[in-house]
Amino acid sequence: MRQVEKINLRFNSVPANTSRDASLCGVVGSGNLEILFRKGDVNDACLFEVNTSAKGFSSTWESVLQDFSENNAVGGLKVAINDMGATPAVVTLRLGQGLAMYMEAK
Repeated sequence: MRQVEKINLRFNSVPANTSRDASLCGVVGSGNLEILFRKGDVNDACLFEVNTSAKGFSSTWESVLQDFSENNAVGGLKVAINDMGATPAVVTLRLGQGLAMYMEAK
């Protein structure tokens, strides 16, 4: 059985419009990931929960997610990520896609 590394991170961010309950994008497959955006409990911070099959990349995850939080209004959101070895470019693409889906369906 393959073990999964769990990474929990919190970054301050401008509050998002959290009128929608949840939005899911992506797929859990080799080199890809799925991301679930939902309302959180902390208005000025975004909470990330990453479950990844690629161990040893926590500093890369931290860098990518911090950059995303600084460049987008995601305060008040919880983001769950199920990863199967996606590259930072794919992670960034999916984060943008998931946030856009979350924000457009109010």
